[in-house]
Amino acid sequence: MSDGGQEGLACWESIQRRCILDASPWIRIWIETVRLPDGRLVNDFYQLEQPDYVMVLALTNANEVLGIWHYKHGPRNINLGLPAGYVMPSESPTEAAQRELLEETGCTADIWQHLGSYTVDGNRGCGQAHIYLARGLHVVAEPDADDLEEIRLDMMSLEDLEQHLRSGKVATLGAAAAIGLGLLVLREGSCQGAPELAMERNGTRR
Repeated sequence: MSDGGQEGLACWESIQRRCILDASPWIRIWIETVRLPDGRLVNDFYQLEQPDYVMVLALTNANEVLGIWHYKHGPRNINLGLPAGYVMPSESPTEAAQRELLEETGCTADIWQHLGSYTVDGNRGCGQAHIYLARGLHVVAEPDADDLEEIRLDMMSLEDLEQHLRSGKVATLGAAAAIGLGLLVLREGSCQGAPELAMERNGTRR
């Protein structure tokens, strides 16, 4: 794959920044002065600092997907999502993904594959989304999400999952990206043969 499109491009330079709103740990807003590659200054470029989060596309050995129906106050509707949550300061994204899957669904998985980490907003930042594909899903406990939202778990086929995505029942960008990436990887078969990503049932590396 060619990366020649990057040639001749340059990064912006942040030369000053100050925090104008601190509602930690949920959000901080910064205003920056940035210098563009052509030397121009932008004096009021806003950045939003939010915690990183994880999103997990989890499948059984029969390739059934565990989805979550829930209300989200951003889109203000009930929509289809996936196990997800913030990365705590003391844990890695992989540990956060395993914890969130267990808390929200009562399940663990045998094989974990990191599908990528992506900045949520190309201009304002807003943290990173760490997306995982988890296979060999099995129940080990009762769910214990302990958060604000009510959720309903729904086991569905990959075909139904894709149809929900196409029909607009997936309303949040993180869930849509995780589903799209997961379907792509599954179709390519690239999730096979990656022993370094295999996990014990208790979440430790083999």
